[in-house]
Amino acid sequence: MWTNTQFTGSLGPGATQSWSTVDWPASWHVVWYVVPTSPAQGAPQVDWDVAVERASEDKATYWITVKNLTSKTVTFEGRYAVLNN
Repeated sequence: MWTNTQFTGSLGPGATQSWSTVDWPASWHVVWYVVPTSPAQGAPQVDWDVAVERASEDKATYWITVKNLTSKTVTFEGRYAVLNN
């Protein structure tokens, strides 16, 4: 297994944004997660959702949507882990 950062972002209060990642091997088992980089204690800062498109016989596209759950601007990293390759 290995992990990496695919994208970084910044969202204003209550904002939502989507990213897509294309041409990933469809045989890979990929897990996506989002980690805030702006510290704040007491409550979750972001929520995310991942959707997958089978773009071709051997490629996949991942669509990651991130939502800021706070009343302040949040910065974050979109990270992934490949569990097999």
